Amino acid sequence: MKQPQQTTLSSATVVGWREWLSLPTLGVERIKAKVDTGARTSAIHAFEVEPFQKQNTQWVRFALHPNQDDTETVIWCEAEVIDERNVTDSGGHTEKRFVILTEVKMGPLTWPIEVTLTNRDNMLFRMLLGRTAMTAGHIIVNPTMSFLTNESQDPHSDTQSSNEILDGESE
Repeated sequence: MKQPQQTTLSSATVVGWREWLSLPTLGVERIKAKVDTGARTSAIHAFEVEPFQKQNTQWVRFALHPNQDDTETVIWCEAEVIDERNVTDSGGHTEKRFVILTEVKMGPLTWPIEVTLTNRDNMLFRMLLGRTAMTAGHIIVNPTMSFLTNESQDPHSDTQSSNEILDGESE
């Protein structure tokens, strides 16, 4: 696992407000994430969440749809639960969520992050990368850009520029 360097402006990785990333320890090769400086903790779309015991430790099994507008593709995941937290979303609703620790890979960097599990069916993005994860990964966000990291190009789009300039949250 390649570790991020110590934080300095020159060593930080600049990313756009949305990026492709992977979660290798969960078996998720590609997922589009909103890089959200307004969210403290990262969150991933999870459904059929089922807690269970494994070697006297609490684990959770869950399914996720990694692609927007695609309910056919399902990835089943298992992870150790490191916490349960009350999380308040941007609409002011509080929900108790399982928290897991997983690796995130964005461009050339891989680092561990905490992720909460929640149903994001009604959201544009299946994942939010929160500021705690950005700090751990030494990330700086350029809010006018998208898909800046290497390996972030959407393989399903021939027209998408890796430096696409966007305004707002539209897809």
